[in-house]
Amino acid sequence: MKHRVIDVELSTKVRLQYVEQGSSSGYPLILLHGYADSWHTFEPVLPYLPKSIRVFALTQRGHGDASRPTVGYAPHDFAMDLVAFVDALHLETAVIAGGSSGGIVARRFAMDHPRRAEGLVLIGSPLTLGGKPGVLELWKSTISRLKDPIDPDLVRTFTESQLARKVPRTFLETIIEENLKVPARVWKATLEGLLGDHSSEELDRITAPTLIIWGDKDTIIPLSDQETLLRKIKGSRLLVYPGAGHALYWEEPAHIASDIKTFIEDLHSKTHPTR
Repeated sequence: MKHRVIDVELSTKVRLQYVEQGSSSGYPLILLHGYADSWHTFEPVLPYLPKSIRVFALTQRGHGDASRPTVGYAPHDFAMDLVAFVDALHLETAVIAGGSSGGIVARRFAMDHPRRAEGLVLIGSPLTLGGKPGVLELWKSTISRLKDPIDPDLVRTFTESQLARKVPRTFLETIIEENLKVPARVWKATLEGLLGDHSSEELDRITAPTLIIWGDKDTIIPLSDQETLLRKIKGSRLLVYPGAGHALYWEEPAHIASDIKTFIEDLHSKTHPTR
């Protein structure tokens, strides 16, 4: 299925892109990609989600073909765009699913706008990136020194490092192409913002039902991060995918879609018990 990409101008003065599928009366779900990606990161998942879920896969500022402001790449800035997006689409509430660092943006939104977050799905998402030796080494040795144009071999290595299993080659090439659209300054500013994020100290503010999904072959985000998220987010639940890597939504899209569908159906049954 080919998706129509839609441009939207937000009150935060940025132009983002998104694709939408499902019934206009369906349960709203917003998918947030991680570092250097775009809406395409969830393209494998979309065919497996039912029409009863109104899905929005978003490309965030600085990424893909969205506009690239000169400043504003901390998680708080991305979360402000998300608020402006749900306002622009006239959504009262939505389930927010974030992959990798997109989960940090999702939880920032849930902390600051608890009445708008119906639920959270954190997929391969870190507790924090600050203090992780591998990430700090990536920043010091590579990202902080990036210049345009970005080296395609560097991006390929970065992308493939997120996998524990093979994914279709055409899809992997799409992700690499999307990563190469991101200018060096956005790679730098976004990772700098993530390294400086301290939202892990505010997890007790999250009131939305939360599903945490993690692959046990993830070499970037450890199980201890997931266990801390589980402990600090009241009422959250953890699902572990055996054999899956960091980008588990690329490796197991049908499984991810099924678990999100079940999570949303459970939410709906609790909010509309007579239906």
